[in-house]
Amino acid sequence: MKTILAAIVFVAVTAVPAFANMCVRQRDIAGTHSDDGKNLMFRMNDGRVLVNHLQGICTDLRFEGFAWNVPGTGDICENQQSLTVLRSGQTCLLGKFEVVKDKPATPAH
Repeated sequence: MKTILAAIVFVAVTAVPAFANMCVRQRDIAGTHSDDGKNLMFRMNDGRVLVNHLQGICTDLRFEGFAWNVPGTGDICENQQSLTVLRSGQTCLLGKFEVVKDKPATPAH
């Protein structure tokens, strides 16, 4: 019985990181844009490019600026954060992040 319980605890503990949401710090974002209202591209200060597949279509995002609805941590997390389009007030929810371009490798010294 102890072996079964230990195995269950081990599986539960090792599975947690697989379900963790990816987050980026707001101050690390160099710029954002959306061409289709379905995806939001993030250019990061470190050279990475990320795309977030929004939950639903955020049509006004293509034409207007937006403001983050960010808690005190300044972290923008997939499947948790929302943003508000400035003129229309449309609220859009982030979905899953995907790395489009990883950060450049650091040269060896």
